[in-house]
Amino acid sequence: MSLFQGLTFLTTVNDLKALPPEGIEVAFAGRSNAGKSSAINTLANHTRLAYVSKTPGRTQHINYFDFGAERRLVDLPGYGYAAVPEAVRRHWQGLLGKYLESRPNLIGLVLIMDSRRPLTDLDRVMLEFFLPTGKPVHCVLTKSDKLNNQEKVLALRGVKDEFKNNPQITVQLFSSLKKQGVAEVENVIGGWFDSVQQPSESLEPMDGE
Repeated sequence: MSLFQGLTFLTTVNDLKALPPEGIEVAFAGRSNAGKSSAINTLANHTRLAYVSKTPGRTQHINYFDFGAERRLVDLPGYGYAAVPEAVRRHWQGLLGKYLESRPNLIGLVLIMDSRRPLTDLDRVMLEFFLPTGKPVHCVLTKSDKLNNQEKVLALRGVKDEFKNNPQITVQLFSSLKKQGVAEVENVIGGWFDSVQQPSESLEPMDGE
């Protein structure tokens, strides 16, 4: 069975103090409407595992999914939707920033970006939060089915060229509609899990906001 096939919902939290203290985890982050929930559902071969909203910015909590063996997938709130109230947006930014910078259980970040508009200003902010940790980042360029072959080459090359001197970052194309790129994501994340020992269950919980 592939890595994502047994993925099940575990819990949802809206406060860093409520994060599970045990296990190791990989986080999925992305701009609102970049296709993050669709990507998770496609990887898990499950149509409704992660909530896909027709209203960008609706997902406001950190959702945990379980692979088994104390391995977790963390679905972070989408960012960048202008219609979200300012107070809510500030809360998300504080929650995301502290989580990405300080979560000891986190072993890698999957950054979901629309292949037609990769590396927005807010995507770069996410990278600024996370890259100083030294942990790996895998950029998944979604909705590649909306590009022709030349556009795919250019989109992939553009992001790869920007980070060509940073071995911490890898990049791929992905299509939920065509189910393309699934094996590559599985290989990357599976490699992260295989290479990292689980943190101790005695880890102190992170401070809340």
